[in-house]
Amino acid sequence: MTFVLVVVAHPDDAEIAMGMRIRAYAEDGAHVRVHCLTPGAPGPNGTSERIEECRAAGAILGIDQYTFSAIPDNQFVECRVEINTSLFKVFAEQRPDIVYTHFPDDQHLDHRITAQEVTTVALREANDLCYFRSPYSIGFEPSTVFVGTQDLLEAKAAALKCFTSQAQLDMDTFVKLATVAHRQHVHHRVVERFPPGLECAELFRTAREIKFASRTA
Repeated sequence: MTFVLVVVAHPDDAEIAMGMRIRAYAEDGAHVRVHCLTPGAPGPNGTSERIEECRAAGAILGIDQYTFSAIPDNQFVECRVEINTSLFKVFAEQRPDIVYTHFPDDQHLDHRITAQEVTTVALREANDLCYFRSPYSIGFEPSTVFVGTQDLLEAKAAALKCFTSQAQLDMDTFVKLATVAHRQHVHHRVVERFPPGLECAELFRTAREIKFASRTA
């Protein structure tokens, strides 16, 4: 079984960036864990409500584990030691085969720090490391374009609707972006040859992928 670990800064980061890819992993029988470094700011729309939103979205996407650290929202700069310690504990619980996290060059400082700390740990504790594109990634050039089905897109849309406390983000926009994400990076002559029904995409950049030769007797 393949163990997939997705580490994000905030609730909803994983679903926005790679909801289709997560659902596809689950359908293929992989064990998927999403770990958020913060459960959200305390208050009327924070912590417990956002945790429940994540778990509802996770049930739709087939996420096996949805876990959280207690890093204060928007205080990642002050908490880098705690983040590093928390990540080593997460990796020790089940060493993943592949890790996904934010692209290191990002407008959101929490995303930047998450990417840096996850990279430090993942390169020691996992074979493969991959960055996803978020709406705030800067200068992102994908090495992998994951093209999804309409069913995967509908699962992503349903998962994003679980985040009712985040109305200011307009989750429908992220669903629409998935239908055009590849157009910036894939020539239209290639897109025209996509199989029927595969018209939406999520973008990734591989930081490291280890391949093993076949063993012969």
